[in-house]
Formats: sequence, C-alpha cells, structure tokens
Amino acid sequence: MREELDQKLARFEELERQMSDPAVLVDSRKAAVVAREHGSLFKLASKYRRFRQLNQEITDVQKMSESTDADEREMAAAELPELKSKRDEIWDALLESTLGGEDANRVRCIMEIRAGTGGEEAALFARKLFEMYRRFAESRRWKVEVLETSPTELGGFKEVSVAFEGEGVFRELQYESGGHRVQRVPETEAKGRVHTSAATVAVLPEPEDVEVNLKPDDYRIDKYCSSGPGGQHVNKTESAVRLTHYATGIVVAMQDERSQHKNMAKAMRILKTRLFEHYQREEHEKRAKERKTQIGSGDRSERIRTYNFPENRVTDHRINFSLYKLDQVIAGNLEPVTNALLDHDRAQLRAAMGVPD
Repeated sequence: MREELDQKLARFEELERQMSDPAVLVDSRKAAVVAREHGSLFKLASKYRRFRQLNQEITDVQKMSESTDADEREMAAAELPELKSKRDEIWDALLESTLGGEDANRVRCIMEIRAGTGGEEAALFARKLFEMYRRFAESRRWKVEVLETSPTELGGFKEVSVAFEGEGVFRELQYESGGHRVQRVPETEAKGRVHTSAATVAVLPEPEDVEVNLKPDDYRIDKYCSSGPGGQHVNKTESAVRLTHYATGIVVAMQDERSQHKNMAKAMRILKTRLFEHYQREEHEKRAKERKTQIGSGDRSERIRTYNFPENRVTDHRINFSLYKLDQVIAGNLEPVTNALLDHDRAQLRAAMGVPD
C-alpha cells in the first residue's frame, strides 16, 4: 500500500508542476484535464504528505528519547503518544481513501447493462436494474447520462450504457459488476409461475484523455444509416458510427443520436473506457494474484446477486448478505447493500494492512 501511495503522491506532484507550466496553461483542454486529475488526488495526497511528515516527526522524537539529556527524554515521552495517535488517525483515513482499489476515487464511470438468459423477461429486468441505478444516482446527486440504448418492443433493454459522474461514484458502483439474477412472476405469465432470468452489469472507470493514447491509425471508422427510431432520418443520413480498434478487436457502435458528431463523441468515450479497462485487466493478470480485499473478480459471468420478488429478498452471494427489503432496493435505496459491501471490503483491508509501526 505504501508503494501505491508513493506513486499517487508522485503523480500529484507532477500534476502540480504541470499546472504551473506555461505550455499546459495555454492549452485550455489539457489544462482542464490536468486540473481534474489534480483535484481527484488532492485529498489523498494531502493526507499522505501529512502522514509522512508525522512519521518523520516520530522518528526525530524517538531519537530524542534516547538522549542522555533527561529533559529531552521527558519531552519525547510526552510528545510521542500524541504524535503516534495523530499518525494512526491519518493512517485510518488513508485506508478509507484507498478502499475499493486504485480507481476508487475516480468521479466518472460507465455502466453497461445487458439482458442475459430469459428473453423478454431478461430485457425487462435489465431495464429495472437501469432504473434502480438511476434513482440511486439521483439520491447521491450524481450526474447521469444515457449513452446508448437497445430497447425491446415491451419496453425492456437488450443493453444500455450509462455514464455516471460525482463524488464516490466508482467506489460504490464498482461492486455491481457481475451477473444479476431475478426470480419473479412475469407480467405475461398467466399461471403465476416464478421465472428466473438474468442480466449482466459491467462498471468501468472512465479514464482521462491523457490516460489512453488513441491515435487515428489505431482504429477504423464506419459510417452508416441508423436502423432504429428516427422517423424521416432513418436510412437517409449516415448518422450512425462504428469504431473498430485494430489491436484489441473492440467494437463500439452508436446510433442513438441524429447527429453523427454526437454519435462519434459518445462512441469514442465508450471505446476509450473499454480500452482502459482492457489494459488494466491485462496488467492485473500479470500479477501473482489480485488484491486480497477485492470482493469477487468483477467478471460478468460471476453471479453476484439474486433478486427474489416473491420473498421480497435481495441476496449478495459474495458476502452472504440478505436483505428482505427488495421493494426498497429496486426503488433506488441501494445504500444498505453498498454499505455492506464497503464494510466487508473495509474489514478485509484493515486486517491485511494493519497499522504502521
């Protein structure tokens, strides 16, 4: 953890230098990106600077305690407990700041929800999940932007991509990645039988532009006529866009907007986010094993949660947590579930990291 904090502080100090660099200041777009990343690291870097300062003070006072001067030893004995108490308090705050992994403090992420097994019922469940997350985000005062939808005739979603922005957004939503299963009686079920269907959720941290080096030669652009709703615009204007990244094979298609420019901008955001996640995953796989405190793998194939409507129960299988308030959770009160996941991760992190000497 100390190595990770050193890296973040070094990055923060580099950003501080860039913010006073005339070459950066004249480029308003780059300056905005630098300022945003600097702001996202400010709290953590400030705490860690204070932590290192206190560590140095403790070292100095401990040397005083070994002095041959009785007054210095007495002074050291009086100061040391208070300094250690302050240091430990900041250490706890640092642990809290790193809760959720290296991307926990990102303020932007993209969520992709896809209907799984279950046909139309799965698509309706995917929409239900989307509405749950949207209401939860609204209660958090996060900004919500729908990037892409693929609706069905009955109002469900084959898939939907949503961008969230706000304080703590990735820290809380990252735990939603995985398979979600629903058990309920569909509205179209005449005999009242309970059906099981599923949807998958992926939550990806949205990178800053400087974090993904994407050149025009790295991808292909295909422009074509929209095939979805759009009235007179359908099949008459090439507003739809498809981006194909050569190296990874990642494909992003966008046709929700009538403007080709807007579709291109949204497609590029999603492509950069998927590339960032792809390269992060590759890096993680190179390591011997994942961070011990991580809950699950975030793999979409992993079933993480069940929503049982007949029992009004939601169960998170990763931490064996059940709550018999499914109606409230689906209505957007996801806080009891996210808090339970955060508490579990917090306990694991504290046990793994301990308190510094």
